[in-house]
Amino acid sequence: MTIAPITPALGTLAMGGVQPAQGSGSAGSFLDMVNSALQGVSSAQNQASSAETAFAVGAPGATLGQAVVASDRAEVAWNATVAVRNEVVSAYSSIMNMQF
Repeated sequence: MTIAPITPALGTLAMGGVQPAQGSGSAGSFLDMVNSALQGVSSAQNQASSAETAFAVGAPGATLGQAVVASDRAEVAWNATVAVRNEVVSAYSSIMNMQF
């Protein structure tokens, strides 16, 4: 999984111009990046489930090692997703608590 830079999205925020998602290339690309990352996590979870099921039913070529590695990859991806979500919620809370 590759992570694309978000500097174009940050540039529009720094300039004070928050663009709506439907018309803005940078906001659309940020949403595309988030969507792609979530689809990657979902794919990893589906692969882990398939590998575990294949091992459980005794499919030819399915090994315990493959099932464990796929499961660990899915767990790491999920934990990273939750950590990013927690940081975003924390940043949002900090911004909302600012007094102007």
